[in-house]
Amino acid sequence: MTQRHTTFFIINFLLCLYGTLQAQNTVEATQIKQDTLKLQYGLRIGTDASKLIRTALDDNYTGFEINGDYRLTENWFIAGEIGNEEKTTTNDFLSVTAKGSYFKAGFDYNMYDNWAGLDNMIFAGFRIGASTFSQTRTNYTVYSTDQYWTPQNSSSDSLESSGLSAIWVELIIGIKAEVLNNLYLGINTQLKGMITQDQPVEFENLYVPGFNKTFDSGRIGVGYSYTVSYMIPIFKKKKNKTKKEEEEEEIKE
Repeated sequence: MTQRHTTFFIINFLLCLYGTLQAQNTVEATQIKQDTLKLQYGLRIGTDASKLIRTALDDNYTGFEINGDYRLTENWFIAGEIGNEEKTTTNDFLSVTAKGSYFKAGFDYNMYDNWAGLDNMIFAGFRIGASTFSQTRTNYTVYSTDQYWTPQNSSSDSLESSGLSAIWVELIIGIKAEVLNNLYLGINTQLKGMITQDQPVEFENLYVPGFNKTFDSGRIGVGYSYTVSYMIPIFKKKKNKTKKEEEEEEIKE
């Protein structure tokens, strides 16, 4: 899947989810009284479907992630992800396999003003991520600027660097929609900034589990997720009325 196709798919997915939010607002808002509305508080646990799909389609990638969040207040959630990835990156001069686990923790803020009875999100979030991994170079080619006199030398000697680690931060924006009772579908994009990383012996990181691809030793990375999650209800709490809802009630009176 090319970068253009991926971007096109993400945009269409976001538009479809936004349409779902609006449709739910129109249909269900008239079915529930404002004064009896309560928000669900609980633990929402899910997985990143994009990693499962990529594992099935890409021979050079294997990955799995469990994600979750818990509502602290009406709009604030603590959130995190834990996962494992193995990715083989091959270019003209190098073939390297990165393998390891990662953990991310932070918070999400819901910017979407739900109508009565709905529990959808258009959110922004922040994460601190950490990864422990290994890098294994399976073959490489020594580049020669004068290939007529000094031909390029290739080698298949394996070199492993283990015990590596990396720490980064992420800014996230995304959507979650409740498509069935307590079942959510979502999508988000991530902008990442590397804080610190260990480099393997004799070459640089091309891919860091959890951070994704590194670009020419740069500290900026990107990512995306398609999430499927389920809310485990714990308790309900009455929703605070918005200023708009209070004004509508005063008009009715």
